[in-house]
Parts: sequence; C-alpha cells; structure tokens
Amino acid sequence: MNKNEIAKVILRVVIGFTFFLHGLDKFQSGISNIADYFASLGLPGFFAYGVATIELVGGVLLVFGVLTKIISALFVFIMLGAIFTVKGPLGFLDGYELEFALIAMSVTTFIASDLKTVFAFVPTTKHITEVSS
Repeated sequence: MNKNEIAKVILRVVIGFTFFLHGLDKFQSGISNIADYFASLGLPGFFAYGVATIELVGGVLLVFGVLTKIISALFVFIMLGAIFTVKGPLGFLDGYELEFALIAMSVTTFIASDLKTVFAFVPTTKHITEVSS
C-alpha cells in the first residue's frame, strides 16, 4: 500500500466508525424517541429507522471497505437532510459544522472509491506473486 491508499483507508475507517457510533446511539437511546423527533419535524417517523440502520450497518460496511461508493452517497444524503431539517438555522458554528465535515469526508470517499471494487481489502492479481518451489 502506498501512502495515498493508507490515507484513503484511514479516512474510510474514521468516517465509518463515526457513523456506526451515531447509528448505535440512535438505537440505544430509544429508536422510538428518534422516530417521534422525526415526526415532530414533519418527517415520517419511520425515516428514523432507515437513517439509524444506514448509519449503523453502513458504518460497519465502510470500515471494511464494502460498497464504499454507495454507502458514502447515502451518508451525504443523510447529512444534507440533517442540515436542511435541523441544523441549518443554527448556522455553521454550533450548528452544522460536523455534518459539513462528514459530507466532505463522504464525498472524498465516494470519489476515491472504485465502483468495480466491492471489497477494498481483497488483493488483485497484480499484487499476488507466485512462489515457485
């Protein structure tokens, strides 16, 4: 692995772990409470289950480099939703700065990932050398 590949892995693991913890927190703090909060914002309550599941499962998938392009795109949409429904009126500082940073990291991960590669850690044949006896 060269330094650019290492940087991509670090970014992917950090963002995956961050979303995983946010999804886990939604379930541990009571997903029905989150659903009620979504409903109070005028959103369907069942969106909370989808968002929490995408964050939880998507975070794990991203850590292991599975479906990185798809998961990164989903994370961008979730963060845009958070900004436009809740955080926007609060401004950048003490408002949506975390969501903005997560969008930037997700877009970077999206751009850096290859749609043809499903598993990031699976070596390709060009990296495998045969040992002859």
